[in-house]
Amino acid sequence: MKEKLFSFIDGSGDLAVELQTGLCKHPAISPESGGEGELDKCVFLESWLKGQGITQLERYDAPDSRAKGGVRPSLLATIPGRDDSLSRFWVMSHLDVVPPGEASLWTSDPWTVVRDGNRIIGRGVEDNQQGLTSSVLAALAHVKQGLVPERTVKLLFVADEENGSLYGIDWIIKNNPGFFRKDDLVLIPDSGDKDGAAIEIAEKNSLWLKLTTRGVQAHGSRPDQGINAHLAGADLGLRLFYGLSEKFSVKDPLFEPDYSTFQLTKKEANVPNINTIPGEDVIYFDMRILPCFPVKEVLKEVDIIKAEVEKKHGVTIEYTPIQQKESLPTSPEAPLIKMLSRCIEEVYQVKTKTIGIGGGTVAAFLRNAGIDSAVWARIESTAHQPNENALLDNILGDAKIMALMMSSN
Repeated sequence: MKEKLFSFIDGSGDLAVELQTGLCKHPAISPESGGEGELDKCVFLESWLKGQGITQLERYDAPDSRAKGGVRPSLLATIPGRDDSLSRFWVMSHLDVVPPGEASLWTSDPWTVVRDGNRIIGRGVEDNQQGLTSSVLAALAHVKQGLVPERTVKLLFVADEENGSLYGIDWIIKNNPGFFRKDDLVLIPDSGDKDGAAIEIAEKNSLWLKLTTRGVQAHGSRPDQGINAHLAGADLGLRLFYGLSEKFSVKDPLFEPDYSTFQLTKKEANVPNINTIPGEDVIYFDMRILPCFPVKEVLKEVDIIKAEVEKKHGVTIEYTPIQQKESLPTSPEAPLIKMLSRCIEEVYQVKTKTIGIGGGTVAAFLRNAGIDSAVWARIESTAHQPNENALLDNILGDAKIMALMMSSN
């Protein structure tokens, strides 16, 4: 069976470009980023899959009045396996993409795929259409040749990954009890490295904070009549950075960087002129915390530092978590990881390694639900960049690994 699967995939380069081209023509940008959502792209994909012979399809529409059609659709394709008592094999990719950014930095139209030999260029071709396309080719290698995979295969194309998954996998899990089984094996082809060796099994806890400092506005020449919220906010930012970094300084070599990070990032405008002391100041932190530290422990320390700044400057400070997420790890000894590792080593001839990342993926929702998940792909890491691109060799190679996993018992 392996020879037939690989032969089909090797001859599917043009089919991969066709699918990528169709996907790119339907920008799936979230309303938060000025788009209409995933509906057009989902409808295209559903039609394309039916035309190729994958017909067992189900839509899961999360309500969102801001989006086209009032929904944020996710699509599930099922290819029944020979033995449904075996753990089902899932490949989960996402439909949404980020905006193209500064147009002048692109050498071509972001929404029109350009093929340059082994490379294709366009917004979304890597993030996450590479993984999506690989999963479809792996399934079609079975369907088009009348081959039945050993285990039931589920291809899940989810909405809203780029903005936190509230209308994607989070909504699906909360609103569809029994959607996943505890013994399911889930591959998420949304992160990796250039040789395909790195298998992500853990993510740092994430905490995004908006911190608002309030003082008293005054003339710049009369600080005695005001309370400088900007000065207090700057003090707060520095104290949080240094204080949290020192307090939570444990290292874990599974991650890169191997420590918790507390980054002062966004700063909102306060007064428009130089000679006014601001009465309000707003800053933001992006915190990526090693899993050994619960988010609530970090927030306790934030409260201590906040109180110190309030007392010193005579201000009031409040904070709002913009994002707060914790994630359990997948064991490096889990059957999914061992199976994936074997298949990678067979196809790519590299020794695999398990890693943790600071970024967040949909795997966190599954791991927290007790379902083993691996985040893996062989990628060039051009996601979110101008001239985003993907290699056909990676699309086809990853498809071979997925096809092997579909056929493993």
